[in-house]
Amino acid sequence: MKTNPYAVLALAAAALAGCGDHRMANSAMCADFRPGSAGKANLALPSTDAAGPVDDCLRRWAYSLAGSRDEADTVAEATVAACSAQLSHWGQTTVGARSGEQGDTQADGVSLTTGQPTNPLAEHGAFARGRAVLYVVQARAGRCAPPAVVNGAPAADS
Repeated sequence: MKTNPYAVLALAAAALAGCGDHRMANSAMCADFRPGSAGKANLALPSTDAAGPVDDCLRRWAYSLAGSRDEADTVAEATVAACSAQLSHWGQTTVGARSGEQGDTQADGVSLTTGQPTNPLAEHGAFARGRAVLYVVQARAGRCAPPAVVNGAPAADS
């Protein structure tokens, strides 16, 4: 009896297919880091939004660090830490804009999501942490490619 080599290869492929990770990538949810790409899964804020630079930094670092085996929350913390300069600038801009207003930045109102007393700086931090977790999970779920790296950091324009 003569064995068909294609049948042997097909059986081997079928056997190996049963041994791997069965999660399917969903690349349609991945951010597109190419310059001028405004389409595919672009959850990023518009560049005219004051939080835009923070959001862009968070997305790039989260996608770059998502391959880590650490828990998503840990990766998100590292992501926020990597974007601390942008987050600080956003906070300084907010405090500067509010300096002429009455009131302080310690407790200005109530959070719409938690109902707890809050201020703009606390809300900026909550925004950054939430977006960082979202982007880490998004990159992992879609098995998304990270942006290019230049000098050890995700490039602003890949």
